[in-house]
Amino acid sequence: MNLKKYLVRALHRLQKGPGYTYKELLVWYCDNTNTHGPKRIIKEGPKKKLMWFFLTLLFASLVFWQWGILINTYLSYNVTSSLSIGFKTMKFPAVTVCNANPFKYSEVKHLLKELDRLIEAALERILQPVPGNSSENISPPLDLRLWNQIPLVLIDEHDKDNPIILDIFESNQTAAGNQSAADDQTTADNQTAAENQTAAEIQTAFNDQTAADNQTTLGNETSVGNQTAAPPAPANTTSEEKKYKLAVKLCSHQGSENCTYRNFSSAAQAVTEWYILQSTSILSKVPLQERIRMGYQAEDMILACLYGAEPCNYKNFTQIYHPDHGNCYIFNWGMDEEALNSSNPGAEFGLKLILDISQQDYIPYLSSAAGARLMLHQQKSFPFLKDQGIYAMAGTETSIGVLVDELERMGYPYSDCTNNGSDVPVKNLYSQYNTSYSIQACLRSCFQSHMVEICGCGHYMFPLPEGVNYCNNEDNPGWAYCYSSLRSSIRHRQICIDSCKETCNDTQYKMTISMADWPSEASEDWIFHILSYERDMSTNVTLDRNGIIKLNIYFQEYNYRTISESAATTIVWLLSSLGGQFGFWMGGSVLCLIEFGEIIIDSLWITVINIISWCKGLKQKRAQARYPDAPPTVSELVEAHTNLGFQHEDTGAPPRDEELPPEPGTPPPNYDSLRVQPLDALGPDSDAETE
Repeated sequence: MNLKKYLVRALHRLQKGPGYTYKELLVWYCDNTNTHGPKRIIKEGPKKKLMWFFLTLLFASLVFWQWGILINTYLSYNVTSSLSIGFKTMKFPAVTVCNANPFKYSEVKHLLKELDRLIEAALERILQPVPGNSSENISPPLDLRLWNQIPLVLIDEHDKDNPIILDIFESNQTAAGNQSAADDQTTADNQTAAENQTAAEIQTAFNDQTAADNQTTLGNETSVGNQTAAPPAPANTTSEEKKYKLAVKLCSHQGSENCTYRNFSSAAQAVTEWYILQSTSILSKVPLQERIRMGYQAEDMILACLYGAEPCNYKNFTQIYHPDHGNCYIFNWGMDEEALNSSNPGAEFGLKLILDISQQDYIPYLSSAAGARLMLHQQKSFPFLKDQGIYAMAGTETSIGVLVDELERMGYPYSDCTNNGSDVPVKNLYSQYNTSYSIQACLRSCFQSHMVEICGCGHYMFPLPEGVNYCNNEDNPGWAYCYSSLRSSIRHRQICIDSCKETCNDTQYKMTISMADWPSEASEDWIFHILSYERDMSTNVTLDRNGIIKLNIYFQEYNYRTISESAATTIVWLLSSLGGQFGFWMGGSVLCLIEFGEIIIDSLWITVINIISWCKGLKQKRAQARYPDAPPTVSELVEAHTNLGFQHEDTGAPPRDEELPPEPGTPPPNYDSLRVQPLDALGPDSDAETE
C-alpha cells in the first residue's frame, strides 16, 4: 500500500467525516465548534452571513490584540514592592571608625617636604606677598620637577575669545623687571588678598605680566573647552578680579601640547586637588607596611570602649588600611568570630567609644576637615567610607540611633541582581579582603581595570590586580591626565554601570544623629586628666577638646522593616486574563482552543497529502516526457537486440560469398506471452490466481 493511501485512510479514521479539502474542513469546523460566531456564518442568510463574518473577524482581532498586550505585560516581568514590619533580636552592625587625616604629619613630613615647600611658595605668589618676602629668596632653591609634572596655572579670561594661561612660577622667573612691577601693583590690594584668599582675588599683580615670551594663549592648548564660568565674586572683589581662575594643568606627557585644564571656582579647591594628585604619586611608592606604620595606631586612637555592659578595648577591633583615611578599625566585623547581638534597644545597650584624632598632627594641605569618619555596614562587607560614611566632630558627643531596613529583590528575570557576584563579568579586586560582593566594590574594580588597561598602571585609591604597579610621576608621567580623562568619560562609566549588578539581598542602616559639646567646661579638667593618664601614664594633660570625640551607637528600636519584591504578573494571572478576554469577546473556552488546534492539524495533514499527490504527478509527467508513446514490451526490447546468428535460414536466397555461413543454434522463445502489466492493474489476489 502506497503512502498516499495510508495517509488518506488515517485522516478518514481521525476525522470521521470532516472532508478531504480545505473548504470541506472549514465548513465542518464552523458547524461543530463551540465558538458562537462561526456557527452563524454558515447557518444564516446571505446578509446576516456577511454581518456575522465581519463581527467574528472584528472580535477575533480584538482578542488577539488583547492577548498581545497581556503577554507583553507578563514578559516585562514587573514587580511590586511590599513593606512589612517585624520584631526580633538583631545583629549589631559592623562599625568602622577612621581618622579624617590618613597619616601623622610627623611621620610623612620627610616624604612631603619638597611638596610642602612648593605649595607654600605658590601660595605666596598667589596671595601677593609683601616686598622682601618673595619665595625667590628661599634657600635652598625650589625643586620644580614636581611642579612641572603637574603645575598650577592661572587663566586670564578678560578676553573670553582668547584667554591667556600663565604659569605661576614661570611668570616671575622669566624677566627681572616683572617682580618690581608686580610689587608696585600689590600695595593697594594686599589686605584684600590676605582676607579672602580666593581665586577671584589673587592675580591683580599679574595683569601687567603678560609679555609675549611669558604667556601661552588658550587657543594653543587642547582640551581647554572644559572651563566653567567664574562664580559670583565676594562683595569686596572688583569686576576685574573676577576674570581670573586657578586651574590644574594635566598633560599626556611633560612638554606635550595635548593638555587639559581642571578649573575651580576657588583657589582653595585647586590647591587641595593639586596636593592630592602630587601626594598620591609620592605615597604610591611607599610599601604598604610603611604606610600602616605612618598612620594612627589603634592603641593611640581608641581611648575607651564599652559595648552594653561589657568593657572592650582596641584589641576587639580589626585593622584594615583604607587609601583615603589610612588605618581604619572595625568593630564586630564577623571575620574571625561570631557577630554580636544586641540584647535590647536604647543607648545603654549600644557601643560607646572615646577617640583621640590628634588634630595637631594633621597634614595641613591634605586634610582640610578634622574629625572621625565612621560607617555602619553589614558583617564581612568592605566599608566605603568616602561614599557612605559620616563625620563626627571633635569636641562633641555624637549619638547615632539606628533603624534597620532589609531589602529583598527578586532575581532574574525580574531584576538584574546577583546573590554573590559570581555572575558579574568584572573581577572583584576587593576579594583579597575576604569581603562579600557589593556594587561599590564592583564599580571601583571596573574603573581600576580600565585604568590599568588604558593608562598602564593602577590608581592608588583602589586595590591592584596582580602584576600591576601604582601610578607615579616618574614611571608614568601622564598618569594624571589619563586618570582625569578616564574619570570624566561617560562611555567608560556607562560600561561599568552596565557590567555591575546590585545585590539581591541587602541591609541598610538608617541613622538619626544628634550632637552635644563634650566634655562640658565644668568636667573637662578631670576627664582630660584621667584620659591622659590612662593613655600616656602621665599626670600632665596631653589631650584637648580639639582632638577628643565621644560616640554612642545603638538601636533605636527592635522593629525592622523588610522591603520585598514580588512578581506583579504570574502564569496564573496570564492564563486567567487570556481566558477572560477570549470568553468575553468570542464566548469561547479552552476546549474551543483545542478544537481550533485540531483543525490546524487536519489542515496540515491535508497539505501533506496534496504535496505527495503533486510529487507523484510530477514524477509521472517526467516519465511521459521520456516515453511519449506506450512503453515497449519485453519482446520488442529483445527483438531490438537479437543475434543474427540465431535467425532461420532463407532457403530461397542465393548464398553470398561475403556472408559467413549460419551457425546452428536454438532459436529464442517467444516472449509475447509474458507481457508485463502495470502494478495498478493487478488486484490484491492476482498472485493467488496465477498459481
